[in-house]
Amino acid sequence: MKGKISLYLERERWFILITLLLFALAGIVYGYAPVAMWFGFALAAFSAVSNDSIQTIGTFISSNGDKKWWALWLYIGVIFVITVTISWVVYDGDVSYQRLSSKGFEKSPEQFAYLQLVAPIVLLILTRWRMPVSTTFLLLSSFTTESEAIFKVISKSLSGYFIAFFMSIALWLVFAKFIKRIQKGEAHFAWTVAQWITSGLLWAVWIMQDAANIAVFLPRQLNLMEFLAFTIVIFFGLGFIFYRKGDKIQEVITEKSNVKDVRPATLIDFVYAIILFVFQYISTIPMSTTWVFIGLLAGRELATHYAYDMPEKRELKKTIGLIVKDITYTLIGLIISILLAVAVNPKIREEFFRLFQ
Repeated sequence: MKGKISLYLERERWFILITLLLFALAGIVYGYAPVAMWFGFALAAFSAVSNDSIQTIGTFISSNGDKKWWALWLYIGVIFVITVTISWVVYDGDVSYQRLSSKGFEKSPEQFAYLQLVAPIVLLILTRWRMPVSTTFLLLSSFTTESEAIFKVISKSLSGYFIAFFMSIALWLVFAKFIKRIQKGEAHFAWTVAQWITSGLLWAVWIMQDAANIAVFLPRQLNLMEFLAFTIVIFFGLGFIFYRKGDKIQEVITEKSNVKDVRPATLIDFVYAIILFVFQYISTIPMSTTWVFIGLLAGRELATHYAYDMPEKRELKKTIGLIVKDITYTLIGLIISILLAVAVNPKIREEFFRLFQ
């Protein structure tokens, strides 16, 4: 046991040192609102996109391993710039597609608590541990002024999980023969084109849902300089993620069945984009896109077990194990986020204590 701990500390020594430095810096700057705002934003930008990269560009990275990383980055980066620019213009400086205008999130932060800056650092650690947690809960919850807002986010996210779960089971079972047939042999180039289109669509819809998780540190209406800073930081952060090929969190994707093939990757992205697009117009309440994605993959894995007779098909026990592991990680993230919200906001703390009395 000691040997494993020593090996881990040796392997991760630079990450541990950087993390400790970030904790210390958060303690220094949290009392200076302008500095804390940009410090928290920069951390949230990198940690949120790093963790959520598995659900938006994860299959894109896996199925395009033979492509130049910078070509993938520029494609996704340009889509990001266009998408947030549209929101900034249409919604008078708001880059979150009005996700931060819903009750409980509408006030721009005027001062910061230490734990609000710690939240994205915790997310960095969980990402390093390959844990797909909800960035919506982990980053937004500590800024909400109403406990009711947290319950609304949880409710919408749970419905997203189950809709994605049962929808993916139905689709992969109903179209099992078709899916199995199109996966035979080498994929036609048209599949690569289709996958780039669906991945771009998915990425754009994800931004509409989850840009709020990053922008929550900033004013609700950004001026031109603030908008340029917001856009440039995330654009080059995306470049680092592509250079690292998704880093450790990418294993959540690669451990799933046959996602390196462009054809199933395209189908996953397309179904996921449709679900997010529908939820985009249901309400402006933020939701966990991670829960939707985990539900989608869980349903697909289960359907694949029963629908396909393939050499790579897993045993049911292992399939269920993967599903349970993903759910466990998302629940851990939810618990941490609620604890952060309770610790930061006295009003929410009172309301939660009242619930359990």
